[in-house]
Amino acid sequence: MGRRPFVAALVLAAGRGERLGAAVPKAFVSLDGQSLLERSIRALAASGRIERIVPVVSSGDGPAYAAIAERCADVEALAPIVAGGAERQDSMRAGLASLPDRIELVAVHDAARCLVDPSDVGRVLDAAERMGAAILGEPVRDTLKRVAGGRIVETPDRSEYWAAQTPQVFRRDWLVAATAAAADSGRRATDDAALVEALGHAVEMVEARAPNPKITRPEDLVFARMLLARRDVRAEAGGARSGGGRAPMSSRNRE
Repeated sequence: MGRRPFVAALVLAAGRGERLGAAVPKAFVSLDGQSLLERSIRALAASGRIERIVPVVSSGDGPAYAAIAERCADVEALAPIVAGGAERQDSMRAGLASLPDRIELVAVHDAARCLVDPSDVGRVLDAAERMGAAILGEPVRDTLKRVAGGRIVETPDRSEYWAAQTPQVFRRDWLVAATAAAADSGRRATDDAALVEALGHAVEMVEARAPNPKITRPEDLVFARMLLARRDVRAEAGGARSGGGRAPMSSRNRE
């Protein structure tokens, strides 16, 4: 068996999060004592598959990030921050440009999806290693309506629709080409997979096995706290059955 490709993760954290209504940028909002950004960094590191984790933050948020960097000193994969741009694609391109030449796969992750399960991170990395591109997601459960002018014009078959999540993982050369093409054409997309799809590359969808919500509104924080409480109960029950406590989370790269 050959070696696995070298992987880097870009954690996009430059958004202001106005819908969340917090006094600080969204990535720095606390969720049970840890910021969303720190939780995202630790979740990615816990997969044991990522050599370099690059937080991409707003240019004015460096001082606020310093405290997070200090708390994450045990995360060996953590790289220096990169200043993001005005829009998501600008931030992603800035992070991409910072990576060393040896990186072959790039995972792009939203800091707002701070509860992503490390095992799901590993599964989407496996798929991207096979296919060249893969993203996490889940099947749409609600009935979809296409609306124009305030009126329903279509009810599509939801069985073929999935909600996209992150991480989204791509061959580095594909992502570089896709972002360059988008910049040349002025094309904007709401996720990175759309840019890669536009070049004709197939992107595999990997179903998330654990909840991976995006923190956007105040009620999302309430839901996230419920998920964390459930995780704690399960972890404590598992520790009781095995006769020991929870194992420490390792951030060491195992490449």
